[in-house]
Amino acid sequence: MFRIKAFCFAQPLCLPAAWVNPTNKCWSKQAKRNITSLQSYKVELKSTGRKMLSAYQAKIMGEKELPSVLVFEIGGPFGILESHVEYLRKHFNLVTVKEFQRRKEELCEKIKSVFVFERRPVIDRELLESLPRLKVVGNSGVGVNHLDLKLISSFGVKVTNTPHAVSDSTADIGMALMLASARRLVEGCYIASSPDTTHFAVDWLGVEVTRATLGIIGMGNIGYKVAKRAKAFEMNILYHNRNRRKEEEEQAVGATYCKNIDDLLQQSDFVMLVVNLTSETHRLIGKRELELMKPTATLINISRGEVIDQDALVEALQNKVIKAAALDVTYPEPLPRDHLLLQLKNVIITPHIGTATVQALFMMTEETVENILAALNDLPIPSEVIPK
Repeated sequence: MFRIKAFCFAQPLCLPAAWVNPTNKCWSKQAKRNITSLQSYKVELKSTGRKMLSAYQAKIMGEKELPSVLVFEIGGPFGILESHVEYLRKHFNLVTVKEFQRRKEELCEKIKSVFVFERRPVIDRELLESLPRLKVVGNSGVGVNHLDLKLISSFGVKVTNTPHAVSDSTADIGMALMLASARRLVEGCYIASSPDTTHFAVDWLGVEVTRATLGIIGMGNIGYKVAKRAKAFEMNILYHNRNRRKEEEEQAVGATYCKNIDDLLQQSDFVMLVVNLTSETHRLIGKRELELMKPTATLINISRGEVIDQDALVEALQNKVIKAAALDVTYPEPLPRDHLLLQLKNVIITPHIGTATVQALFMMTEETVENILAALNDLPIPSEVIPK
C-alpha cells in the first residue's frame, strides 16, 4: 500500500514567452481544479500586484545546463510520444536507454532522474546501482505496481506519479464501458453492420443506466469523478473505500458508504472497480464475491486486471452468475488470442485506454515534469508516492 502527498505550485501570471503556451495554461487550470492542498509554496507579490517568478521557476530557469533524464526510447511502440519530445526538451536533456548503455561511464554521473512511460524503463537493482546520483523516478501514470517502491527507496530515490492528470479520462472510460455494456453497443454495432442482417429484432434489449444502482469500489480521485458523472444519470450510488469520504462530499454526489463490501456487491446493478493494485486488492473479486452479486449485475474494471480472479470471472459469466463484464484491463495484456474471455458475447474488453486521450497524456507528461524538477531542486514534490 502507499499514500500520495499532493499539492500544487502557484503558477505565475507573467512569464517569459518560452514558459507560456496554451497547453501549459490548460494544465494550470486543471491543476487548480484537481490539486486542492497547497503546502509550503506561495508566489510573492510585487507592490504593483503582479506576480513574481516563484523561487522554484527562477531556480530552474537559472540552470546553465538542462538536467539529464533517462527515458526508454523516443517513439516506437514503447517510447515516449514524439509529440511530447519538444516539451520535454525544454526542461531536460533526454538520454535513451540505448544511448546510456553506449556511454555509461560518461553519463552515469549526469543522470539524476528517470522518466517512466508505459512501465519503461524497468527500474531494477542493476539500473539503480548504475546511477549513483539518481534522485527521482517520475512515473507517468497513477499506478505504480510495476515499481519496487521499497527497493527504490533503499537507494534514497523518490518516486512520483500523476494522479491528477488521469482522473477525468479514466472516469470517462468507466462511464463509457458501463453504458456500452448496458445497451449492448458492441453487439449492436455488429448486427447493424453485418451483411447477414435483414431486420432488427424488437426483442433485442439492453438495460437502462438511469436510476440504476452503481457500486463503486475505490473512492479516490477517479472513483469520486465517476460518482459525479453517475449523479447526472440519477443513479443510486454506493461506495466502499478504505477510508470514508467527508459527509459533505458524500452529499455532493448522493453517495452512500458501505463499510462492508458484501453489502455493496449484493445491492448493485453495476459494480465498478477503481482501486490501486496492492497486496490487499490482488484478486479482490473472486468466486465468493461474484456469487454475492445479482444475476442481472455487470462488473466493470478500470483499475488493474489482477484485481479480479479471471478464471472465476469466466466461470461466473458462462454460468450466468452475473450478467456481463466490461473490462479496460486484463492480465496479461493483451490476452492470449484463445483466452475464454475473448469468446464470450457478454464481455466487452478495451485495450487499457483509460488514459488514452491527447489531453490526458500531455497532462501526465506535464505533471511528471513538475514532479521531477521539484525533486531535483529539493523542493516540495506535487505528487510523491510514499512506500509503506
